[in-house]
Amino acid sequence: MSAPRISVIGSVNLDLVAHCPALPAPGETILGSNFATSPGGKGGNQALAARLLGAEVDFIGCIGADDHGAAATALLRQAGVNMDHCRVTPSHPTGVALIAVSADGENQIVVAPGANFALTEDDVPPQIATALIGQLEIPVPALSAAVDRCRGFKVLNLAPARGLPDALLSQADLLIVNETEAAFYGQEKLLSFNKRVALTLGGEGAVMFHEGREVARARPPKVDVLDTVGAGDAFVAAITLALLEGRDDQAALEFACAAGALATTKEGAQTRLPDRASVDRLIHEGARG
Repeated sequence: MSAPRISVIGSVNLDLVAHCPALPAPGETILGSNFATSPGGKGGNQALAARLLGAEVDFIGCIGADDHGAAATALLRQAGVNMDHCRVTPSHPTGVALIAVSADGENQIVVAPGANFALTEDDVPPQIATALIGQLEIPVPALSAAVDRCRGFKVLNLAPARGLPDALLSQADLLIVNETEAAFYGQEKLLSFNKRVALTLGGEGAVMFHEGREVARARPPKVDVLDTVGAGDAFVAAITLALLEGRDDQAALEFACAAGALATTKEGAQTRLPDRASVDRLIHEGARG
């Protein structure tokens, strides 16, 4: 069976990550420890995750004509993600994310979108044949154009939460939210579209709803959590790929929870995304144990 092809439209950032004993309260300054830069952005993370898990991936986005842009897309290019629809603009800097990570793995993130907000409808190819993943760190008109032009399976990760027209939400075959995002949109409203809705619950796993009723629930395998940045993006890519491969809702949810769990075990949003063999091995070990 040939690998599913997925188009991902979304943000690309360079993550600036500082580790600290605890996350600062408003107005508080915390003395941190390690600092690192790494490629990130929900779009880039999900595109790379899907590629590492075995999909053929096309990326649609926008970066600045600067050193940050080259660094932010380096791992995507190395992995073989098709970047033909990632526009380089001299008018805007590449997006950056300022991330503080506490000793227990929790995080705070501030994103300066830069070139991500320069993405337009004209950057979207005229037809997207197989599947689409989109998130909300890009302008809504560009996302809407991609959804309209997709003739396959449409996935919207509603993060970060922001107002969207019901017409756009209703076009998705799968909506993915965490608890905060579900509260923002209203869980009953999301379920009313009668499509699949995946609700992630952090360390408690995830729940899948279909046509308004719960159809699957899974907990992640136990791992040593170092950093939760990017775990949700691994989940999004994994559940999309699993459903495209024909797995049922329960198996797809278990696969996605395992991918998300593995993404918490190393530092860096993209550098620790798991490959297919690692996820399969973790599921197998969990089934044995």
